[in-house]
Amino acid sequence: MKITVKSGTYAVCKLKRECLPPAEGFLSVTVTGEEVSLVCRQESIPENAAEVQRDFALMKVEGPLDFSLIGILAGISGVLAEEKISIFCISTYDTDYLLVRQKDAARGIQTLRRHGYEVAGTGIDG
Repeated sequence: MKITVKSGTYAVCKLKRECLPPAEGFLSVTVTGEEVSLVCRQESIPENAAEVQRDFALMKVEGPLDFSLIGILAGISGVLAEEKISIFCISTYDTDYLLVRQKDAARGIQTLRRHGYEVAGTGIDG
């Protein structure tokens, strides 16, 4: 299984519905009855974001992944959890993405490699 660490620093934002920015690079919007969550490049954070968590590295599980596959995120998250590395996961139709704090990115990459994952890129920009 190959994981690519994307370049850039990302943020997880809680937005008001009327605050969606233009799409540039990776952008994920989740709308529920209670909130609108946005994951975007950090420089694209809307000025009127209600709350922001900054300084994430973005990792992409290279796909497409068939819907019949089982335990992909469980395996990755379990390995990172053993090292006390917190993750924020986003799944799309074709694959999965994980955000880890920039401060934990290098250690997370080393941990994944040690457990047999092929990791391309560093995702460390600052």
